[in-house]
Amino acid sequence: MLKISEVLRVKGNILYTATPDQSVAEAIATMSERDIGSLVIMEQGELTGMLTFREIIRHLHEAPGSTENTTIRKIMDDAPVSVSPNTEAEEVRRLMLEHHARYVPVMDGPVLMGVISFYDMARAMLEASKFENKMLKAYIRDWPGEAEEDKE
Repeated sequence: MLKISEVLRVKGNILYTATPDQSVAEAIATMSERDIGSLVIMEQGELTGMLTFREIIRHLHEAPGSTENTTIRKIMDDAPVSVSPNTEAEEVRRLMLEHHARYVPVMDGPVLMGVISFYDMARAMLEASKFENKMLKAYIRDWPGEAEEDKE
């Protein structure tokens, strides 16, 4: 079974974080410049929330033009679903669908290891499927033929 630690290993460990007291405008700038869909919100070394384009769009709709004087704390998801490096990929897919979470922090106890996106999961599952397909084809190619059985 595919573990999240393997997905993280392939993805790399670049992490983008912000603090809850930064402005929404700063978050938007970071997300735009880095071409990312989420920021992990950390305070005093602990995960305190997630900020994704979903929360930003909701905020822009409810309070247009207030990104400079609104803090991330006011709009972030302060109870994001998280997983551990040992969580199986199938379980993460289920959690993402159940919680409508496109981005899930990976925590090893209190330590943030990375973030898994819906895209990362789709790519990992596709790669696993390709590998399995390749192994099955190799196995079938090595299957003893009828001609060999007739010789015995």
